[in-house]
Amino acid sequence: MSQLVLFGIDICAVVLLVFGLYFPRHRRRDLVVAYLGVNVGVLAVASALSASNVGAGLGLGLALFGVLSIIRLRSTELDQHEVAYYFSALALGILGALSTTSIWLSAGLMALIVVVMFLGDHPRLLRHYRHQIMVLDSAVTDHVALVAQLEQLLGARVHVATVQRLDLVNETTVVDVRYSARPGTARTAGGRPATAGAHR
Repeated sequence: MSQLVLFGIDICAVVLLVFGLYFPRHRRRDLVVAYLGVNVGVLAVASALSASNVGAGLGLGLALFGVLSIIRLRSTELDQHEVAYYFSALALGILGALSTTSIWLSAGLMALIVVVMFLGDHPRLLRHYRHQIMVLDSAVTDHVALVAQLEQLLGARVHVATVQRLDLVNETTVVDVRYSARPGTARTAGGRPATAGAHR
């Protein structure tokens, strides 16, 4: 009976994680079924393994290997926060399948995962900090001049600027920029005011 209660808590937790946090914030429909499938799949496999003679360690190892393979061999790009949701769904499934002496302990750990994701992925957390790849129509070899040019284009304070490709023939510079936007002054590379939406 206690195992069925844990199953129910896991389903409620993953539904809250996916439909209460992830989808309203990021609106990527294809990952909804992925997170639900990972959670329920791990829950089913771990439950079957825990009821058999197979060691729990082997079962958890197989589950982790499977999810890591999915993430490693993915055909579409995933952001870091989407990988975090993958592992959260996985952890919820494992906690729901493992038999513990206290249901409240497992339920509390599941709630902790959901709360951490709610806070860590909150739009207001570090909302002025942005990250994007920029292509400049000039070959800039001086780092100080590069940072100054980026700050002028973005209207922001550049914290890290890493040159990924410097093409002296075609006069282009590809740079990975980490910066903090000033409220109401952030601009795009074209000089137009940037939208208030979050950047990667």
